[in-house]
Amino acid sequence: MKELQLKYGCNPNQKPSRVYMADGSELPIEVLNGRPGYINLLDALNSWQLVRELRQATGLPSAASFKHVSPAGAAVGLPLSDTLKHVYFVDDIEGLDQSPIACAYARARGADRMSSYGDFIALSDTCDKITALIIKREVSDGVIAPAYTDEALQILREKRKGTYNVIQIAADYKPAPIECKQVYGVTFEQGRNEIRLDDPALLENIPTKNKELPAEARRDLMIALITLKYTQSNSVCYVKDGQAIGIGAGQQSRIHCTRLAGQKADIWWLRQHPKVLSLPFVPGIRRADRDNTIDVYLSEDEHDDVLRDGQWQQFFTRQPEVLTLAEKREWIAQNTRVSLGSDAFFPFGDNIERAHKSGVEYIAQAGGSVRDDHVIMTCDKYGIAMAFTGVRLFHH
Repeated sequence: MKELQLKYGCNPNQKPSRVYMADGSELPIEVLNGRPGYINLLDALNSWQLVRELRQATGLPSAASFKHVSPAGAAVGLPLSDTLKHVYFVDDIEGLDQSPIACAYARARGADRMSSYGDFIALSDTCDKITALIIKREVSDGVIAPAYTDEALQILREKRKGTYNVIQIAADYKPAPIECKQVYGVTFEQGRNEIRLDDPALLENIPTKNKELPAEARRDLMIALITLKYTQSNSVCYVKDGQAIGIGAGQQSRIHCTRLAGQKADIWWLRQHPKVLSLPFVPGIRRADRDNTIDVYLSEDEHDDVLRDGQWQQFFTRQPEVLTLAEKREWIAQNTRVSLGSDAFFPFGDNIERAHKSGVEYIAQAGGSVRDDHVIMTCDKYGIAMAFTGVRLFHH
């Protein structure tokens, strides 16, 4: 197939719309089911690059959950603890431990379930039955993978009354080294960003007093940097145990980006608090309603929307206890060993102050700010090990 006609572009008024290869060659994708739209394909192709690179860098099956051309979550296929299985609502999936690609997607989707609602999924490896069963029950627009088992394809083709978007991409496809796009009728051209982020030398320039980067931290910093390579800038990414736990994308100010991603990382951690794990949800509550309720329960308005009289009965069998601000702070303080990547330099130490509050102990950033000395000093204040990569990863 050399061309794919689309219903419309970014918005319904933007017609006509299509995707095609400028050189007249075959498209590297095949639509196995559904009718993907313009934004679906942007998410599919960007997310595929991310998981493909994570797979190459780590040697582990990888997955991403994309929304509006930025990842809501990205992860490699490490086993999940019983707590994370419960938090990600996959503790009833039989055989999960035997499917690394399913574990990867459970992690990617579970990191920020609010943002992942209606996501586009990318899988680095063949989509198997277990992964398809996880996808089947979530609200999602589609999936891209290099292959699908017959069982998985059958499950996915039945999703959304048969309209779910299933795309297969040629795993060996390699784009041209020069890429171009048009803005307001003007053509932009640049070399593709082919920088390898699995080079150990990127983490060798460590100007902080603490120069220790354990193997797990190096892996997580690499995951952060690769995720940022495909995230709309400005962006930062918090990573722990092989998965992104907070991604801040598209903010004009880096400190706002660091705060946004830090808040997401805090919520990820707070969802593992005993009070959240034991919330007495009414039987049969919809998955989206449960996610929204947890998000409000953990919000800064002290649960007013879900705990006040006349409201809690919609969600719970009994009125749950409040998780106080003091309890939140005490629990967040227990989060440790978090890694943080930034797509460009941190201009001020305030970013480090905010990152420290969310358990960050390892940082990789470009360096090169006129205030590098202040950033380093702030890291030293908390014993944080920080590497200057010398690499900027802006993505637009």
